[in-house]
Parts: sequence; structure tokens; C-alpha cells
Amino acid sequence: MTACTNETIEPINDSQRITFALTGDFSLQTHDFTRSLTADGKDMTDVWVLDYINGSLAQQLHQTSSDTDFGMPTMELALGTHHIYFVASRGQSPTLSTAEHTLTFTKVLDTFWKDYELTISGGTSSSAARAVALDRIVTKLKVTFEDAIPTGASTFSIIPTAWHYGFDYLTGNPTTAAASQPTTISIPSSSVGKAGESLNVYGFSGTSEWTTDIALNCKDASNTILGSSTIAAAPFVRNRVSEYAGPLFSSNGGMTLSLNADWLDSYIGVW
Repeated sequence: MTACTNETIEPINDSQRITFALTGDFSLQTHDFTRSLTADGKDMTDVWVLDYINGSLAQQLHQTSSDTDFGMPTMELALGTHHIYFVASRGQSPTLSTAEHTLTFTKVLDTFWKDYELTISGGTSSSAARAVALDRIVTKLKVTFEDAIPTGASTFSIIPTAWHYGFDYLTGNPTTAAASQPTTISIPSSSVGKAGESLNVYGFSGTSEWTTDIALNCKDASNTILGSSTIAAAPFVRNRVSEYAGPLFSSNGGMTLSLNADWLDSYIGVW
């Protein structure tokens, strides 16, 4: 996941203007002078490009989905070997720290990353865009409640014991986990009385599997708990969906786990 791509191109002078075409597990679409990067039916909202030479940040670029060249950033690259870090995400309220080389979000959503190595040397180069394939660096928890949501239900909360809301853009690895930080979701009136409602929560993950306990609850408008459950040692890994299903408002049976094979290989467990 962290391997670099090595290429050498040759400029006419002491720098070269390069356009990069971002690719990966998403599609690039053009709509009336705008472009979109779409994964699982959802559009990315931001692209970051950070250019490092000899371990120092030389320049950076941030694109939003309203930019006409979204997903095809262009940079003027000086002579030398560059590590260029690309990020595409639709996470909410991003905070970029170049001092700590981290990118964090108040709400994590699908995110892709790449460390791309490129050497600029003397001579003449092609003007064609360079394709850069980004890799997904998030995991996802999907919880399905098998019993009907009762009248008066107002919010669902998912509270992992540990969860990652940021990552180091030099390595792609998650930063220090937040402890017992809840994700709370309002319940629309159209969902009341229905069974089989689902929630998704994204977080950053490395390539090694790790586990965390997860508390689930549903409250009414007065914060009275109407139903709750706990998942022990739920397993997560980058680019995999951990899917749990079970009752929240009754004690009949327990939640069962399956890991979605749409991203990586399946794994089945029982809680």
C-alpha cells in the first residue's frame, strides 16, 4: 500500500510543468465544465497535492469539486527527486497540518492516498498527463438494526472505544486514535417503525487488522435510552467493510458479523 512509483522525466529548463490524472477505485466524470471523482456512488469533494524534495515541503495544492481541473492537478516541478503525496476525500471539515504532516476530519468518509516518486532531470519531456493510482486508506463499519425503530426514537449513537479521524499523509497510516468519541445520527421520521435500517461509519486504518469495542444506543428527544448493545472486539483493516446486524431494542439473539467482500476478502464472525 505504501510502495512508491518510480519515474524519470526530463525538462527543457530547470523545471517542468506536469499535469497528473488521478485514478483508482473511483471513476472520473465530466459535467458541463466541471469534473468529479466518484467512488461507491459518492463524489469526492477535495484533492490535496503536497510536493516534497529531500524531505522538505516545496509546494502544495488544494482542489475542491467546483474547480474545472478537479482530479487533474498541475504543478511546476523543480530539478530533483520528488515525493508527491496525493489525497482525494469527501470527509467533512478537513484540517491540514504540514508541521505534523497530518490530515484530520470531524467526520471521516471515503478517502484515497498515494506516495508518488518522480525524478526531474535535464533534457526534454513529454507533455502528456501522468496517471497516478490512489489507494483507499479507510475502513468502514456498517450496522443494521433488525428490529423496528420505536416511536419517539430521535438519535442513534455509535461509540467506538478507539477510532481514527486522521492520518499521516507521508505514510498513509492513521494517527493517534480518539477514545470513545460518539458519532450521533438523527433518525428521520420516515424510519420510525421500520426494521432493517443501517448506519455507516468510516475511519482511517492501516494494513494490519486491529480490534475495538463499540457501544450502540438509541435515544429519544429527552436523551432517554430506548435501546442499546455492545460489540466486543470488532475487527477492522484498511479497505474492508465490517458489517454487523442484530437487534437493538430487544434481547433476542446477538449481533452477527460479516466483512464485506466488495473491498477485500470476506471474514465471518459472531458476537
